[in-house]
Amino acid sequence: MSLPTRDAGSASPPFASLSPAVWRASTVVFDTLDDFVERKQRQPDGYSYGITGTPTARLLETRIAELEQARHCVVTPSGAAALMTTVMAFVRGGDHVLVSAACYGSLLAFCQRWLAQMGVQVELYRPTLGADVEALIRPNTRLICLEAPGSLTMEMADVPAIAAVARRRGVLTMMDNTWASPLGFRPLAHGVDFSVEAATKFFSGHSDVLMGSVSTNDAEHYAVLRETQSILGQQVSPEDCFLVLRGLETFALRLAAQGQATLALARWLAQQPEIEQVMYPPLESDPGHALWKRDYAGYGCLFSLVLREAPPAAFHAFFGALQQFPIGASWGGVHSLAAYYPGELQASRPYPATDRPLVRLSIGLEAVESLRQDLRAGLDAYAQHAG
Repeated sequence: MSLPTRDAGSASPPFASLSPAVWRASTVVFDTLDDFVERKQRQPDGYSYGITGTPTARLLETRIAELEQARHCVVTPSGAAALMTTVMAFVRGGDHVLVSAACYGSLLAFCQRWLAQMGVQVELYRPTLGADVEALIRPNTRLICLEAPGSLTMEMADVPAIAAVARRRGVLTMMDNTWASPLGFRPLAHGVDFSVEAATKFFSGHSDVLMGSVSTNDAEHYAVLRETQSILGQQVSPEDCFLVLRGLETFALRLAAQGQATLALARWLAQQPEIEQVMYPPLESDPGHALWKRDYAGYGCLFSLVLREAPPAAFHAFFGALQQFPIGASWGGVHSLAAYYPGELQASRPYPATDRPLVRLSIGLEAVESLRQDLRAGLDAYAQHAG
């Protein structure tokens, strides 16, 4: 059966749109038998099967690569998938992997519960390391996984120093850069090999898409990532690619507005008697402020709070009083969010920054004064139950 064709004399009417086309495809067809037999040679940029993307995915990858100042990008179904795909692409049994103790929980679990069972030597390192990471490098060290600020407790690492040591020792580096985004920090420009973003957060911006991205400047690494994406079946929906492309149109505006609001609220919270510590590197009081000021731009929208000691009823009262902060995981969207992490979780982590419960806030695009009043109500409720 042949596909329908258009008469040569009946040209399509001209059409142009500000919105990108959504190309759906599982099967990609070929003009000749030779094209089909040699279809794998189309990778990493071409099209051979829907798993590795359609023109909609390639457009998004191009846009993200431009933001990262990278030559190549691969999108994945989630930020977690981007991290795991990169690790699986380059780490093998017998390798040694260094992982920040403050990294994203799913990556930590993957390394400790899966990689370690596959003969990979997994070692967690202090999240505030810099050039002193060299003392941990072994002859078989293959990859260093970074995240700065760290998940939950916002520790800052000296990323350029770690990347310089790793490059000199022939070790690959991967950084989860979601907190800062490419507009706040560009890992590749500081010597990191792979910049990973949870596009679920800032790139999408509306809490309705799961996606991740891996960007790199090395063509061979890019080819390996694309092959790994194909082998692991990490297909990304073209409709989701469209939504993230649309989100990127307002990304810079959202990030600037959310960052300014977050800084204002973090400074205000740091002065409240119910708050013992605000974990937020843009604050002058934060232990990582000097590194943030040296290397980063913008403020991010995510930070954590340590409240003065109180029974569990006080935390229930705090969250129960909030009206502008729904309780939920994730962050980076236009709506503010609040989350809770028990003290036992913090105390059990290697190199813990605290053994106290954490309240994590993501600041959206609501009016700052409205959010401030809501937090004040939450803190008042907390104080009433703190004893």
